[in-house]
This record gives sequence, C-alpha cells and structure tokens, in this order.
Amino acid sequence: MPHFSNKKIIVLLVGTIVLVALISFSLRDRQNATLPEQFIKDSVGLAQSIVAKPANYITNIFENVQSLLNTYEENQRLKTRLEDFAALQVEVNNLKSENEQLRDLLDHEESLRDYEPLRATVIARNPDQWEEKIIINKGSSHGVKKNMAVITTQGLIGKISLVTPFTSEVELLYTNNPNFRVSAVVQSKKNVAHGLIEGYDEKRNELILKRIDSSLEINKGDKVVTSGLGGIFPKGILIGEITEVTTEDFGLTKMAYIKPAADFSMLEKVIIAKRSATVIDGSDGDGTNADLTNNTGIPGEGEEE
Repeated sequence: MPHFSNKKIIVLLVGTIVLVALISFSLRDRQNATLPEQFIKDSVGLAQSIVAKPANYITNIFENVQSLLNTYEENQRLKTRLEDFAALQVEVNNLKSENEQLRDLLDHEESLRDYEPLRATVIARNPDQWEEKIIINKGSSHGVKKNMAVITTQGLIGKISLVTPFTSEVELLYTNNPNFRVSAVVQSKKNVAHGLIEGYDEKRNELILKRIDSSLEINKGDKVVTSGLGGIFPKGILIGEITEVTTEDFGLTKMAYIKPAADFSMLEKVIIAKRSATVIDGSDGDGTNADLTNNTGIPGEGEEE
C-alpha cells in the first residue's frame, strides 16, 4: 500500500484548489482580460494577421484569374451568339427580300393573260455584253423557246435570243442589235400614242422611242408600256418613263427618250412569258428575228424593214 507524505498531500490539495480557482476565474463573465490573456491574444492575432495577408492575396489572385477566365468564356459565348444572330438576320433579310420578289412575280403572273408565266433565275452575265445579254436557268426542256418575252417585277427587260436544253440567253432592251424592236404605247393623259423602241442612247443610258405620230401630244413623265401588237411581248408591261420628247424625220414624227423601269444592273429573278398563241417567227437565218406587223402599219417587234 503506497504511503503519501503530508507534504505531497498538501501540495496536491493546493494545486487542486488553484486549478479550480483558475477554472472558475476563466469561466466568469469579465469585462477586461488579464495581462497574460491580452499578451496571448495579441500574439495570436498578430501571427494570424501575418499569415492571413499573403494567403488572402494569393486567394484574391486565383479568384481574379478565375473571374477573367469566366469573363473570357462568357465573352466567347456572346460573340458566338452575336455571329449566329447576324447570320440569322442576314437569312431573314434574304428571305424577306425573296418573299417580296415572289409576291411581285405572282402579281405579274396574274397580268400575263394569254401567257403561261415561267419563273427563272439569272445564273450568268458576260462582262463583255453586261448591258446586252444575260443567261437564265431555264431552257427548252422547260418549254422555253426563242423570242419569248422576259420581264421582272419592275418591267420589261428583253426576250429569249438563244435556247439550250437547260439554259437560255436573254437579249436585253439595251442591246446594240438594230433589228431589236418593241411595239410600245405612251399612256398620255390626252391620247394614246403608238411607237417603237429602237435601240438606246449610250450617253444618256436611256431607251429611244421612235415613230410617234407628230400630231399626238406626249409629255415628260408619261409612262410607256408594251402594246402587245407585235405578238412577242404581253400587253401592258411597263417599259419606262419619258424623260424628253424631240422631233425626227423633218418634223413628221416624234422621238422620246425612255428611262427604263427595270434595273438592268440588278437582275436576279425574272419571268418568261410562254405565249399559248402561235407566234410567227420570220427569222431570215442570219440571227435577225421577225414577228407580226401591228395594225398601225408600223413594223412589228424584231421585224426588219
């Protein structure tokens, strides 16, 4: 059995009392800390502050880098969406423009009367004959024949001059062919004047309307349309507007300059007028074309004198 001395017992009791006193002292509600507590707390706070500053700095760097990466990724996504939106906007505009053109084409189809309208698209244009000829994507396999009239939503542009199985060549009103004529009517407020579109003025970039009866009054701004008398071009198709009226043949007839209604530099969609009636083709074999003589005594469309 162990033997404890009185001194050891006394030291143990004193230690226990001190420990209990310290615990009681630390657990009580105090307003101020003791000097040892203040020293310990300040030392620990200083150490934490020294360690926390670089840690926070490094943490902030990583957070900023992550934020930049997130911003870059979001920016890339937004750019992609903007590109998609721009492409979609272009597609919408193209569809809208095409829809308007098709509506205009339908309106013209209803006005072709004795003609079967055939829609076609311009696929080529010879730089050497930019103002004279175009190539379209319809040919003999689609029922296209030589001398058929070709129009746009704006007005008359020309006629078929050459046909292959799947394409056709269109001779425009701006052609230098002296035998290309269009029987036309001036829609004047006072009277109706017949004439022939024969060639164009290169300097003015306008068509020339000749053989107008000098006794008839026509004025600047009057509309000029096809008469339908020549047998090629449908009646009532707009050709253009008069910009100037002069006299020719010693004052026996009048001549007028016509600003075309169609934009020949922006030809995309066209209509071929497939006439159901019989058209007289008086071709003489050298590339010139002839047609019906109208009831005014004036040579018809494409007819040589």
